[in-house]
Amino acid sequence: MPEWIPDVLGDEFSQLTLELAEDHEGPVVATLVRALPAKTGWWERLRGQRRLLDDVDVLYVHGWSDYFFQKRLARFWTARGARFFALDLRKYGRSLREGQTPGYITDLTAYDEDIEAALEAMGRGAEGTASARRLVLLGHSTGGLTLSLWASRHPGAADAVILNSPWLEFQVASVRPLITPVAGLQARLRPLEAAPQVDLGYYTRAQQEVADPSDPMDVNPLWRPAQTMAVYAGWFHAILAGHAKVAAGLSIPAPVCVLLSARSATPTRWSADLTSADTVLVVDDIAKAALKLGPSVTVERIDGALHDVFLSRHDAREEAYARMDRWVRGWAVTAQT
Repeated sequence: MPEWIPDVLGDEFSQLTLELAEDHEGPVVATLVRALPAKTGWWERLRGQRRLLDDVDVLYVHGWSDYFFQKRLARFWTARGARFFALDLRKYGRSLREGQTPGYITDLTAYDEDIEAALEAMGRGAEGTASARRLVLLGHSTGGLTLSLWASRHPGAADAVILNSPWLEFQVASVRPLITPVAGLQARLRPLEAAPQVDLGYYTRAQQEVADPSDPMDVNPLWRPAQTMAVYAGWFHAILAGHAKVAAGLSIPAPVCVLLSARSATPTRWSADLTSADTVLVVDDIAKAALKLGPSVTVERIDGALHDVFLSRHDAREEAYARMDRWVRGWAVTAQT
């Protein structure tokens, strides 16, 4: 049986390898990273004091060409009493094995196995509901799309969903219905054909330009390259299929909070403007698509934020954490009454 071992992040983090079913490239694993809250002192226990999120588990899923490395994000939750878990999906980050195509998948529902293995390791059962603890799903970009689709297919599993710039719609929404049939044909005939590299590395540069010394990041460039990993036809079609499902409307019964930059910028050439906008998604389209996730959706627009709002320049980063704190406090108090 795999055991929890110290994680590459050090400090209070540990990791667990989750064995999954093999695919055409051989053995497949996912990796669960854990950070636990400090134990309450005897005086707090004697007085019956509880932290706001003492009964909460958080499951985080990263975006495309990414993995989990944000210590502060974990500590936001553990400081409030929650147990924090982050999932490096199959063929990403800690879960990438030699000979595998990084990030490759042809159907987003395949990640159900990764998510359900994580929930079981968290002591919640594969469907996530076999626990008295509340579950918060937290996803960034493609991870936000993946978790949104999963939460809609598993009503009642999550108690809240928080999305950090979720990739809910193609960058040119009007052409998605036109290119989807072509992408589907290409995915069937040449699923591993790679698209030309269009990422000039400006998003990575923007993060480096606005890095906050008080919140240092140590990123593995093999797991999170300056230019994104290759985009393959099979994977691209899976993403478009996910976008189509969002556009048709999902049914997430839990309250949803979507954090977005206030504006987008096109990264065709470097400029300082790229350090205060989302250069990956068209945020206005994402804000509209978010309203189709379920009956209770809050959209928070953050001035000066990057695509990952928690990696923005100091002021925008602090605002992102403050907005999430406000929403979480409101949700937690309402859920307890």
